[in-house]
Amino acid sequence: MGRLRWVWVAVLLHAKQLSRSPLEIVISLVDPLVYATLAVYLFRVGGERHSVIEAAVGAGMMAVWASVLFGSGGAVQRQRWQGTLELLMLAPRRPALCFLPITLATAVIGVYGLLATLLWGVVVFGMPLQIANLSAFVVAVLGVVASLGMMGLLLASLFVLLPNANALANTLSYPVWMLSGMLVSLSVLPGWTTPLSDVLPTTWGARAVRQAAEGGPVWPSLGVGVGLGLVCLVAGTVSMTRMERRARAAATLGLA
Repeated sequence: MGRLRWVWVAVLLHAKQLSRSPLEIVISLVDPLVYATLAVYLFRVGGERHSVIEAAVGAGMMAVWASVLFGSGGAVQRQRWQGTLELLMLAPRRPALCFLPITLATAVIGVYGLLATLLWGVVVFGMPLQIANLSAFVVAVLGVVASLGMMGLLLASLFVLLPNANALANTLSYPVWMLSGMLVSLSVLPGWTTPLSDVLPTTWGARAVRQAAEGGPVWPSLGVGVGLGLVCLVAGTVSMTRMERRARAAATLGLA
């Protein structure tokens, strides 16, 4: 219970810090509105059903993913700039436990984008805010926050050895949201991408949130997404320890 309380307090602290970052505000609030607007008009031209709610949820999920991705890379870089990365690694806790609240906080900040796109659809496009299963929608969003936060820990462990971590973040942004089917249906992608999509927590998280909003079997997708998140948590814990030891041995931990 003491560790859970410590993680909760740390998540709130880092979420407050991130909410005051101009970059995080743009990523979480401005970008999703642009994507949602473009998607609504494209879906309407194509005659797609449920275009507005699909666009709002898809763009919101993109905001959560972008916040986790850039937040995980930026977190390590910010600790370098502030001179606190070494202190985190020397803390009397596992490195993974020190970074997990940061990655969870980035996912929490990403929820801002999801809510903003839903509100944008209501105000601008007149979308009736009718969530098919509100309780399942809330649980699905919480599950997405948890699974993507755990996935962010795995990403953060890879960023420890990269002085310019944002370069990797820029590379991973577009392919992952495409493979996850956040705005583009997976059925239009080549068949060889299916195994890649199936191992991403973002795929199942986006599917669970969409099914909760439109009506559908939420729990199987959410269970798979959280399960994959736990796999990322275990892999991130092992990887963070190994990366930290390699960085110490090579004396590259604090290099900016």
